Amino acid sequence: MAREYTVKSFKSGNSVALRLPKALGIAEGEDIVIVPHDADSFSIWKKSDAKKVFMGLYGSMSPGFMDEDRQDVEQDDYDWPGSGDQPAAA
Repeated sequence: MAREYTVKSFKSGNSVALRLPKALGIAEGEDIVIVPHDADSFSIWKKSDAKKVFMGLYGSMSPGFMDEDRQDVEQDDYDWPGSGDQPAAA
């Protein structure tokens, strides 16, 4: 199980800041991504790791994942306004 840290927010100028423990390995000046989920939770990760996270998800998909269990959907031909056989107005 991952270690849990409790930190307290504080005012820094016109912003609210969090002091993060050194044990988290976040260097001074490092870009951090914060994504709020609702009023009580959010995710945080190093910006440099965002691409790694995406590529990890992409690499975990099977080669034909878009073809698996897909059914052909028959589509109707719609008569869109202005798409008739009449030439476009000049």
